[in-house]
Amino acid sequence: MFEGIFCPSITITDDEGNIDFDLWGKHLDHLADAGLNGVLLFGSIGEFYSVSLEDKKAACDFAVKRVGDRMKVFIGVGDTNYANVLELTRYAEKAGVDAVLAVSPYYFGPSAPTAEHYFGGIAEATKLPVILYNFPARTGTDLTPELVASLAAKHPNICGIKDTVDTISHTRKVIRAARAVNPEFTVFSGFDEYYLVNRVSGGNGVLCGLTNVEPETFAKMHAAYQAGDYATAVSCAERISKLMAVYDVCDLFVSAIKAAVKVKGLPISTKIFDPAVQATEADEAAIAELLAE
Repeated sequence: MFEGIFCPSITITDDEGNIDFDLWGKHLDHLADAGLNGVLLFGSIGEFYSVSLEDKKAACDFAVKRVGDRMKVFIGVGDTNYANVLELTRYAEKAGVDAVLAVSPYYFGPSAPTAEHYFGGIAEATKLPVILYNFPARTGTDLTPELVASLAAKHPNICGIKDTVDTISHTRKVIRAARAVNPEFTVFSGFDEYYLVNRVSGGNGVLCGLTNVEPETFAKMHAAYQAGDYATAVSCAERISKLMAVYDVCDLFVSAIKAAVKVKGLPISTKIFDPAVQATEADEAAIAELLAE
């Protein structure tokens, strides 16, 4: 259903944590102008866990109006309060977004039956496509290939997954299991450097953080792969592989991506929601050096 390069956007705020719609709009414009296929608001890099429900609703309306005619707009509905998950899901449909992305509930990692209830409830709350978000390193539980296939079989609008697992074998097995149920099931990798191996394995692309920083490189790679220009695609992949070092500069990867966007020229605040170790000037200098290589 979906294919290509999708960006889990940073949530741009001022130093006090208020959403800066002016600078965020300019960032979204950059992503669309670079040729990305879509943007996700309130994924992990978007700090979904710290943004209020009302701010998320306002951002839905804002993003659809700003770039909805130029690329797909996804909204992450993750929350520790299930009522909020369902409320935002319903609101997203009214706002005109293209899909919702649902991360596994965390702290009490769900058993398979609980996961079926949780994701099934989201699917039943909307006619929108629902994209599962598997990030076991953060949620503590894994959406197995068997569970993904079961959900896809029971709920036709559960039609994709972002598989943020640092092994392609897991993603490959998800592709095989889900496609047996729905041949159009979308499978994204969550790690930037997995685009090529995702596509070779039958997947649909990536939904990954460095697209905030160098969206042009990712768009070029995707266009080259689609055209069969594999030399160019590999060259872009090599650049992305080098950029992966950016993630390791700061205490939290969200800070690193925000700092990198600032280094690239957008004068944003790099503050992330507490509790957090904030990016320092030394971090920004180190990231600038990596980007210049």
